[in-house]
Amino acid sequence: MADSRTLPQPPTRRTPAVLVIGGGASGNAVTVLLRRAGIAVDLIEARPDWNATTGSGITLQGNALRVLRELGVWEQVEASGYAFGSLGVTAPDGTVLFVAEDIQTGGKDLPATLGMQRPRLQQILIDAVRASGAGVRLGTTAETLDQDADGVSVRFSDGTTGRYDLVIAADGLNSATRAAIGITDKPEPTGMAIWRIAAPRPASVTRTDLTYGGPAYIAGYCPTSETTIYAYVVEACRDRASIDPAGHADEMRRLARGYGGVWPEITEHITDPKQVNYTWFDRLLVEGSWHRGRVVLIGDAAHCCPPTMAQGAAMSLEDALVLAELLGGGRDWDDDLLQAYYDRRVPRVRTVVEASMQIGRWQLDGVRDADMAGLVGSTMNLLKELP
Repeated sequence: MADSRTLPQPPTRRTPAVLVIGGGASGNAVTVLLRRAGIAVDLIEARPDWNATTGSGITLQGNALRVLRELGVWEQVEASGYAFGSLGVTAPDGTVLFVAEDIQTGGKDLPATLGMQRPRLQQILIDAVRASGAGVRLGTTAETLDQDADGVSVRFSDGTTGRYDLVIAADGLNSATRAAIGITDKPEPTGMAIWRIAAPRPASVTRTDLTYGGPAYIAGYCPTSETTIYAYVVEACRDRASIDPAGHADEMRRLARGYGGVWPEITEHITDPKQVNYTWFDRLLVEGSWHRGRVVLIGDAAHCCPPTMAQGAAMSLEDALVLAELLGGGRDWDDDLLQAYYDRRVPRVRTVVEASMQIGRWQLDGVRDADMAGLVGSTMNLLKELP
């Protein structure tokens, strides 16, 4: 019998390498999932602080929580946030008009909705990325992407270079990568803007309540922990250059004073302009495909919509789940696989974008008899299905 040491050995298969550009929800999530599949990942983030202190609050519905559970962070999210299962609609004076049970889009074993402080969610995802063993470089951008048939050569802002089998662009709404690979779609303003602030939670606030009408189109709040909420007021967008940042608290307080119920208690805490965020609503849906060669878009780089259905983060997290599943499934990383990612995601994302836009248009046009409940219900029932 021949010595087994003399037998020819099969070639060692090289571990594929991925660069993730952007450390927001989708970039962090896809990094963790790819590392779990044994894929080497480097993540770069332009901001040195990794966005760990930015934002007031976030509403996560069941289909977003389902992905967070898959990431292995559900227990931390549950402990940090505030779960609830209903939505209230009130008159501008605070009178409750009706309360509807939320649809559990993540299944019966997850809450319908959970609110939490956005920086806390980001920190949980950061910790998961660190624990995954991914390479992380902060304060770093990709300056050039040179593609060939086998991969992408990247030159970074610090002068270093790297070679990758795939680049995932998770660099947000104004993605520089999207433009760099020749996708010309850009976000478009919808005509609405939102004022947001974090505040202490009034004891009576145990769910999201929304008011349509009054001084603004929409006023609402969401509990984000046992002690905090984030509150928001939606109005027609104005020229941002005409709004002095030093007056942000005054502007939001002026609008909020037109609402009753718990709003007077919330308004007392709208005092620091640095804590008030003013943002326009935008709409984006890249059509045809979300990739060019070996560079693929994910999350807000590929799509965004007004938060009228609170599904922005959920759609981004689902992108990460689906793309990671395809990349880890043993198929060739080719054009067909990346097109399959787009084909699987775009019908679901389009439904959410169009429904979110429709709700905004009804508000802008002053439509009072719109079937908002029917639209939300049909969309949420669709989202109960796995992505």
